[in-house]
Amino acid sequence: MSTTATPRFAEPAPRFTDLLAAEWIKLRSLRSTYWVLALASLVAIAVNLNAVHSDLPYLDHPPTPMPGQSPYTYDPLFHGLSSISGDLMAIAAGSLGAITVFGEYTTGLIRTTFAAVPDRRGVIAAKVVLIGGITTLAGAVVSVGSFLATNAMLASRHVGLSLTDQGCLRAVLGYAAIVPACALIGMALGALLRHATASIVSLVMLMFILPMMFGGDRYRWLKEIGTHLPLATVQRLTIRPGSSTTMGKYAPSVLDSWITMGVWAVAAVAVTVVVVRRRDV
Repeated sequence: MSTTATPRFAEPAPRFTDLLAAEWIKLRSLRSTYWVLALASLVAIAVNLNAVHSDLPYLDHPPTPMPGQSPYTYDPLFHGLSSISGDLMAIAAGSLGAITVFGEYTTGLIRTTFAAVPDRRGVIAAKVVLIGGITTLAGAVVSVGSFLATNAMLASRHVGLSLTDQGCLRAVLGYAAIVPACALIGMALGALLRHATASIVSLVMLMFILPMMFGGDRYRWLKEIGTHLPLATVQRLTIRPGSSTTMGKYAPSVLDSWITMGVWAVAAVAVTVVVVRRRDV
């Protein structure tokens, strides 16, 4: 009696779109995660609107300048794209990026993921594209929404700006771009530390505590380190040319700030890929 062996067909390798779909399902299952990002975006816009609304009485009745001082020039970019809202979006996006990595290690889901898809680089690439895309959208909504809404409020005071004015488009793009950059930095910290508390605390220290150690204009090398930290880049990009708002001595150039932001993002992705590939699950 002869038997015929049943031919075995190799499973086709998952396409990148399949990996994206899988990562989207994981993210969508954590409803609190993207709700936090959505809520942070709404709060960030509200903070910017409130900041400009609070300035309207001063625009209607500007204070008398001191003798020898020039009249104060109101900067709609500085007030309408405030650092408070930028910081809020940075911590929200960074936390989202971190949880997408350390969350899988904490639950053990990462073993199932890599068993189904041995190509770790493909998995991380899908995470980067998904989280980067979502946070880019959130950053664009906050940046464009804040700019248009606050300058609509200021139009009646004849100090409003448009996107075509000098420095405005750059400021809006920079204000939006820092959000996905912080999300990628959060992913790198999540991959390195694999722990919720440690990742979030490290993110807060990098974004808010470390810059306090590199301020002031006394020592140039200290100041230049500080100006190359993530949130300092958006601070420079949102300063309007000719504005009284400055970063003090040794301020970086616009190009330098763009390059620095890009380097942080690329380095974060590289760290995430290397760490996930080389460390055991």
